[in-house]
Amino acid sequence: MVGLYAFWLLLSGMYTPFLLAAGAGCSLAIYLLARRMRLLDREGYPLHLLGKALFSYWPWLGGEILKSAWDVSRRIVDPRLPISPTLVEFTPTQRTDLGLVIHANSITLTPGTITVEVEPGRFLVHALTAEGAAGLAGSEMDRRCSELEGQS
Repeated sequence: MVGLYAFWLLLSGMYTPFLLAAGAGCSLAIYLLARRMRLLDREGYPLHLLGKALFSYWPWLGGEILKSAWDVSRRIVDPRLPISPTLVEFTPTQRTDLGLVIHANSITLTPGTITVEVEPGRFLVHALTAEGAAGLAGSEMDRRCSELEGQS
């Protein structure tokens, strides 16, 4: 609720007593409604992963996104570099739905790859190159997502 109220304050930019009270009331009402609808759970808001993700996973993923963006940009600009679109199917090591979603979204965030299908025990991924496709199964990303999920 505090985060919702802080976000409202940031967007509003007006700090009169009435608007501060109205923002607090609306934030409280939204929080209570979401709680009553059982929308607030560990999977929907994985705050327990925030520390590990913020200091370990997100910086690493940011670096991977930059490296992939550079590779895709080079392939676009230089026609001599091969593009070989490939579909690859592999088995991820994550066991929870949250772990699978984190892994699938991380693949899609990385330029040159997109997760097409996700099922427990099976990912189908489209990659821009055969090299990119070959590096998906048993990858560092898979290992880090499993670690983030708490399997390691």
